[in-house]
Amino acid sequence: MKIQIPSTFFFLLLLLSTTLPTITTADNPFPPPSHDKDFIRTSCRTTLYPQTCFTSLSGYSYSVQQDPGRLARVAIGVTLSKANHVAKYVANISRQADYSSSPRVAAAVHDCYSVFGDAVDEIRGSLRQMRRLGGSGEELRFQLSNVQTWMSAALTNEETCTDGFEDVPDGGLKTDVCGRAVKVKEVTSNALALINSFANTIQTP
Repeated sequence: MKIQIPSTFFFLLLLLSTTLPTITTADNPFPPPSHDKDFIRTSCRTTLYPQTCFTSLSGYSYSVQQDPGRLARVAIGVTLSKANHVAKYVANISRQADYSSSPRVAAAVHDCYSVFGDAVDEIRGSLRQMRRLGGSGEELRFQLSNVQTWMSAALTNEETCTDGFEDVPDGGLKTDVCGRAVKVKEVTSNALALINSFANTIQTP
């Protein structure tokens, strides 16, 4: 006797196969191999802030897998996230600064808001370029030179933010804004160093 399987069975099977969640590295209960983290630790030694570098990137060792290009891209992504947070924070306090009794504080905050917005755009452009890298040799070096230029410009803008508070008395708003900006400057500097290291690995004819 022939058993007929209803067509709805195949439909449900297809539905389950397309709706089941994909297992990501975050769901993986197995920690990444220690040599992947060792690669990040060693790479971070080329940066100005190696401890900050390792702390901010070691959690992505499974994705990086000892690839300098991936490491540079992840570093830019981490930098973009942190810069975005500071940009939003400065945007919020810039409204409060308008009611400050000190014109210097208000001017410094507004300038910081402007340059951090530029920095975020430059970092975002760098990440976009890193995701589109292609070719080899001189062509790849040229693409990376754009990334290096944009990340350098972002670092300059972040430094402009803290420089604007030089004439503002210490404490309060200055300490808070500059403290946050300095942390972003560190990860930006580290990302740029890792990009430079990656660029140095590219062979040209």
